[in-house]
Formats: sequence, C-alpha cells, structure tokens
Amino acid sequence: MVKVSNEGVWIIKGRDILESHTGNPDLGRKETIASKILLKHHTGTMAGALPEELNLKFDSLISHDITYVNIIQTAKASGLKEFPIPYTLTNCHNSLCAVGGTINADDHIFGLSAARRYGGIFVPPHLAVIHSYAREELAACGKMILGSDSHTRYGSLGCMGVGEGGGELVKQLLSQNYQLPWPKIIAVYLGGKLRKGSGPQDVALAIISSVFKEGIAKNAVLEFIGDGIGQLSSDFRAGIDVMTTETTCWSSIWETDEIIRQYYKEHNRENDFTKLAPGEEAYYDALIHVDLSSVKPMIALPFHPSNAYEISTLLSNAKDIFNQVEKDSGDLIENPDIKLKLMDKITKNGDILIDQAIVAGCAGGTFDNIMAVKSILENKKIKNSLWLSKGINFSIYPGSQPIMLELSRNGTLSDFLSLGAIVRTAFCGPCFGAGDVPANDGISIRHCTRNFPNREGSKPGQGQISSVCLMDARSIAATVLNGGSLASIESLDWEENALSYSYDPSPYQNKVYYGFGKADSSENLRYGPNISDWPPMEALRDNILLKIVSYIDDPVTTTDELIPSGETSSFRSNPMGLAEFTLSRKDPSYVGWSKKVKEAALLLNSPDALNELLPELPSVINKIGELNKNTNINFQLSSAIFARKPGDGSAREQAASCQRVLGGAANFAYEYATKRYRSNLINWGIIPFIVERETPFKKGDYIFIPGIKEAIKKKLTSITAWVITVNAEASSFNLTVPELNQAERDLILAGSLINLNAKSL
Repeated sequence: MVKVSNEGVWIIKGRDILESHTGNPDLGRKETIASKILLKHHTGTMAGALPEELNLKFDSLISHDITYVNIIQTAKASGLKEFPIPYTLTNCHNSLCAVGGTINADDHIFGLSAARRYGGIFVPPHLAVIHSYAREELAACGKMILGSDSHTRYGSLGCMGVGEGGGELVKQLLSQNYQLPWPKIIAVYLGGKLRKGSGPQDVALAIISSVFKEGIAKNAVLEFIGDGIGQLSSDFRAGIDVMTTETTCWSSIWETDEIIRQYYKEHNRENDFTKLAPGEEAYYDALIHVDLSSVKPMIALPFHPSNAYEISTLLSNAKDIFNQVEKDSGDLIENPDIKLKLMDKITKNGDILIDQAIVAGCAGGTFDNIMAVKSILENKKIKNSLWLSKGINFSIYPGSQPIMLELSRNGTLSDFLSLGAIVRTAFCGPCFGAGDVPANDGISIRHCTRNFPNREGSKPGQGQISSVCLMDARSIAATVLNGGSLASIESLDWEENALSYSYDPSPYQNKVYYGFGKADSSENLRYGPNISDWPPMEALRDNILLKIVSYIDDPVTTTDELIPSGETSSFRSNPMGLAEFTLSRKDPSYVGWSKKVKEAALLLNSPDALNELLPELPSVINKIGELNKNTNINFQLSSAIFARKPGDGSAREQAASCQRVLGGAANFAYEYATKRYRSNLINWGIIPFIVERETPFKKGDYIFIPGIKEAIKKKLTSITAWVITVNAEASSFNLTVPELNQAERDLILAGSLINLNAKSL
C-alpha cells in the first residue's frame, strides 16, 4: 500500500525512480519543485549549491480568531505601523460564544479594527474556514503563505503553506526573516489507479500511519509527484494535502496540471496558475511510494491519525484491536478513574455502534466530499429512513459560504435537511472541541483533521472522556446509512452522481473587508474587556535557577495537552486568563506551582516569605552559594517543565507563551516534536534544552545553570549544570546547550520577541 525508503533517490522527468545515479545530489535537489520555490523566497546569500540556512519572506499571511489578537498585540508592542504584505484575518474558530458573554465577538470587532488600522483583509464569522478561504482566494502557484494554524497547507494548488506560531508571523509583519535550516525534501510518489470508494482521508491516513512513528517526515517538505495524480480532483488532492501536517512535515508541494489550471479558472484567478513539475533529474532525500489501487477505506482510532487500520480489518478483529487501544489509552489518560469503553460498543453480532458522525471543515467540508455523501444516501433511496432514530447524529459543515451557496442552488442542502442531517455554517469547532462535542463514552467518526486526546472537547480531569475516530466522508455516509453500525463504503453498491461546481464569490465580495494597502492610522483598535496586553518579561540573567514544576513521561505531548483547545480558546486574547488553563488536562498542579515560583522570584530577599511559598528554597539558595563559593551570586529564578517529546500538533504559540507569562524560562526534552513548537519557545524567550536519556532530575527538583547567558552568547555546546533536590543535595551533570542561530540567541538573551524589538526601537 505505502512503501517508505529513507534513502535518497533520483527521479527522472518526474516519473522514473532511480536508487543510484552519477549526478550531484546538491544540484539534483535544486531540480525539485520545493527547492525552486524556496530559493525564490530566500533573501540571504547563496554559498554553494544550496544555502545551509534559509531566510524567507512570504507572499502573504493568514490567521484565525484564536491567534490574530495576540499576534497583532505582539506586533503593535514591537512597533508595527502597517501590514507590509497581505494579512488575512478569518473568524472560524471562536464563532460561537461557548463560554457566554461577549468575549468572542469582541475579538472579531478587534480584528476588523486592526484590518482597518493596519491594512488587512477581514473575513467575518461563518463565512469560511481559514484554509478553505485561502484555497479559494489566496493560494497561487509558486507562492508561499505563512499561517498561524498548523494545517496551513496549500501544496495541492502549487502553493507552499507553512503553519507556525504567532511569533513567526509577527516577524513577517515587521519585515523580518523566517529562518530554518535547509529542509529534507521527500518525494511522495502516487501511482496506480484509485480504488473505487477510497477517498482523500483514506490515502492520507495510509501515508500518516506509514511515516509518523519513525519520524521520517519530521520538519521535511513532502513533494507529491507521480502518474496517479492526474486522476484526482483538486478537492481530492487538497484533502490529502491538508493532512500532511499529521506526518509532522514542515510544508508540502504538488506538481500541477490542467485540473489545477481549471480550478484557478473556475475561481476567476487563472493568472495564478503555473505548471509546476520537477526538473529532468531531481534528487530527493527519501521516498514515500503510494499505490493508490491498494488503499482501502481506513479508520484512525484514538488517539492519533497514525493509529490507523483498514475498516475491514477492524470489523474482523474488533475485540482484539479495541482491547489494545483501551490498554494504550491508560498510558495517556492520567486519571485512573477514567477508562475508554470501546469494547462496550461491540454488539453481540459483532457490529460496532457509532454515536456521532461529522463531515467538516478544511479536510471534510469540500464540495466533492459533500456531493459524495449525497450520492451515497441518494442512491439508496432512503426517503423516510429511520437512520437518525437509531442513535447516530450526523452533521455536515461545508468549508465556506460559496460551497454552501452551491449546495443550496443544486438542491443538496434541501435534500440533507429533509433527511434530518444537520448542516452548519463554516466553523472549525469539531476539529478542536468547540462544536459537536460527543457525549461521555461516545464514539464519533469524523472527516476532519485530528483525534488527539481531549481534542474533541472531553475533559478527563473532570471524569469526561469520548473517542474520536477519523474516516473518509464516503465511509461515514455508509455508516450513517447502516443505522450507526460502522461500515466501509466498499460494503455498498453505489455510483457517484457527480455534479459540476460553479464558484460564486459573491458571499465574499459582499462581506469581506479588503483593506490591504489602505491602512488608516486614525482608526483606533477596539478592545473588549477580555483583551489584555502582554505582561512584562525578564531578559535572561547571567545564571538561572529552574524548578521543575511538571514532569511528563508520555512518549509524545501534544499542543492540546500543553494548552487545551475547546472552550479555553475564548480566553486566548487574555494572556494571564488563558495561562490558568496551562497543562490543566495533563498536570493540573502545574499552574499552582508555577505561580509559587514566579511569586518567590519577587521575594528572594525575604526569607520568611520564601518559607511560606517554597520552604526548601532558602536551603537551595545556600547550596548554590556553597557550590560557587559566593553567597551573593545573582541568579534568575524561573519554572521549567520536562516532556519527552513536546509540541506535536497545533501551531498555537500559547503552548509556549502561557508558560512564559507564568514565569517559565526553559523546557527540557529528549527531542521536540515539531519545528513550530521549538520556534514558539524561542520567540517567547524559553530555552529549549535537550537532555540525554535518562534525566538526572524529577519533578520538584531545582536545576542551577551557572553562566548560562555567557554560554549562549559564546555558542557553547555544553555546560555544567547542578541538580539540587528539595533536601539541598546537589549533583552535577552535563547539559547540552541548544543549537541556536544568531537570531535565536538574540531572542533568548532578550527574553522574548517583544523585548528584542522594543530594545531595537
């Protein structure tokens, strides 16, 4: 189905694969589509065939209402006067006031005022999912878009999308560069004839399950080529492309053809099309070979898209597979009173009962997917069916208002409504736990992007847990038709009744504010009571004392576990308010301990007060004096966390900024799951340390690092650090100083991007 080679390969004329060739790999790398686009956007010097480090300027930026307030606040504090490139603000995450009050709508008013003041593009709520809008209105062949959402992927349209934390967008708004080492470029060769019924999510899950665990695609560019691409519609390609984020790749790009030209023509932007293809002899750092004819309908079980099985395999081995997933979940859910109950969903005759079905957003809510659902339900002639009464709730979220408009015009919308399906406006809620949250112990099958723990909105810390499984819209429709018993589309005899799509941009033309190039400095930003400025952050001192306030031993820690999604998103315009939720679903004691350390840092000269907060701290400080033969040594007291591999998933910078506003100054890890999380840490002045296995410290211990400021200044690779226990017992260990470029060192030394830019001002 999917074969992976982690060795370099040559691909001749985009089709013939050679494992050995006499060519120069560096010159061959320049023949990839990705290299041509990257070099076009690189502003630095070229030393040799390829630069070791890229300095990129993007063509445009895009954010949604969970992230744009903080980004604009940071840029404003850093001296922003006007958006130098097109910046689109969409409103597809906090579209519902799930927590009550005005705070979500206040963010939208702030966004519109910012678009007017600085010259931006504002897309009102319910009009489009962020990535649907970008595909329809922004993507262009050979261009690059930077977005503050991890699923910023427009490669299928010939446009490289990169999802990052807000700090990287701030740099672009301030005309600074985006930096990264030259990435691996991996060929994803699609061949073979697509199997009937298999959809884009099936292909995506097959790829993710083959590469995620080994980290093959981590921080790489996935370049899609091959003779199998031509049979795939533009929507089909986009559905695969948006899911590449779950491989932990950095970006993606596809060869383009007449189907993509037609897409741009349909969207009144034919001039944005360019035929993209690899050169005659292109070299790739690895190869993922996908035989489309062997990709069967898939299902990703809790709690990751890579935990994928063929649906037929699950149905044949449900008890064994569900039993293993239940056991594995015990390692992820720290509340011993909470257990998945997948086994309870297996009936006496072996059926698997599903409670909820959703087709939604940038992955599922495309026109092609929705029309496939209609064809499946329609061809079975199920008028007056009782499928809804059999227990499954079915919701459809079209990705944009233009798609909704077309569904209305061709009769699909009325067909769905008459069948009892719920059709909602463009909203990302099901993808992050703020819409259609399933019931406790429920199973939800979804054509959306993620099924991480807590992601669907359940709260294990409060005794609530549900299970999300990812599937393609076609097999979801088959399951709905089957009365809520899990089914593969291959179990049905159906024909797709394809209807052509006619794009009508009038919903955008009548509602979107197009303000790029029209900045008006007289326009005041409009603040709601929940919108707050960033608190002051301290620059790095000569020496640092860190208390480990959380120790997470899971194999991977997601962004959603570092800072929960769902209803907490409403507080993301309030740095201190949101910080109260940090690690709340993984380590509820984290916030309390961080606050104690932060308060103690202000009271280092008050021993009595320290005894109240952290009784062991005076003894720890005395031990530092003994170790350095100087009782008056100056140090910075901060909190820190350890996690084996933190930062998988969302690009949200709040995973780092919440730690920072609570006084955090370091992460310790064996490795970082994504570049974007590591970048978030650095942009907020948090040092991303790497430790060798096993760690010499535990939760509650202190780590004293003398000379840390000098070590970072002088580019030292290692430094002696001390573990000091609460009993003031000390032992030394060698700590690896993270490899940083000059810009990253400047950020760490300044204490945050805001501090660095304020200093330059």
